[in-house]
Amino acid sequence: MLKPLYAQYSPRLADLWALGKPRVVSLIVFCAAVGAAMAGPSLDILPNVLASLLGIALVAMGAAAVNCLVERNRDAAMRRTQGRPLVRGSVTVTDAALYAGLLTLSGLWLLASFGNLLACALTLATFFGYAVVYTRWLKPATPQNIVIGGAAGAMPPVLGWAAVSGTVSPEAAVMFLLIYTWTPPHFWALALYRHLDYEKAGLPMLPVTHGAAFTRHTILLYSVMLAAVCVLPFVIGMSGWLYLAVAAWFNAGFVWRSWKLYRSGDEAIARDLFRYSIKYLAWVFGALILDRVVFAIW
Repeated sequence: MLKPLYAQYSPRLADLWALGKPRVVSLIVFCAAVGAAMAGPSLDILPNVLASLLGIALVAMGAAAVNCLVERNRDAAMRRTQGRPLVRGSVTVTDAALYAGLLTLSGLWLLASFGNLLACALTLATFFGYAVVYTRWLKPATPQNIVIGGAAGAMPPVLGWAAVSGTVSPEAAVMFLLIYTWTPPHFWALALYRHLDYEKAGLPMLPVTHGAAFTRHTILLYSVMLAAVCVLPFVIGMSGWLYLAVAAWFNAGFVWRSWKLYRSGDEAIARDLFRYSIKYLAWVFGALILDRVVFAIW
């Protein structure tokens, strides 16, 4: 009896799970966890920290579900997103809205109960910034949507830091700035090889409004700025030489790929840069923790 029930409901649960963009959220939670770890939590509050990170994950998934809900008509026009549950009709609008609301409220409850009010308020503001300000207003309105809306995407380490310390410090601001500077070249690389999708959906992404050559030039400038920003953790003393070495290596790879893209305009290089940028963020943030652990041992 249980097997037929599972067979009946598992595809639906999988579609709801996909609505929350779990792969994107995993990187968000990782950056939030790094922010929490850099704040230096003690072992006695570890359960509260884990509950807070779960709360951040749930709110992030709720925001992703709202994004899918708002953009379902645009998603239908784009090859990359035509397989999403709302586009296929495997999840109804009502179910998606209820799912998003349940995830968001549950996450905020966890943050308020096991974290603190500052972390809860900042997470709620981040939800509003992404699900409403960026998705509903900025994305269809301006080619600077990624630059302005990137503030919401750069918040995870700040949320993790606030959940542990109840404050927002210069160290948290530096981690915010790192992701904020990384966001435009990351998304513009995607937009370069998906520009026809964005044009068809009526979204004013930079390659659509200003052309591929201008976008490639801007990506290169941002990659150089990102390399400079990545030095800040070392400059302010929140990390040491190990982090600096890892960051320098991965920034060299980022700038080199951006330079190749600028010179050639090959969409395959844009695709490679987009994929590299994801690994880049994971490694640079991982290096912050690795440096802290090695320093503590020595």
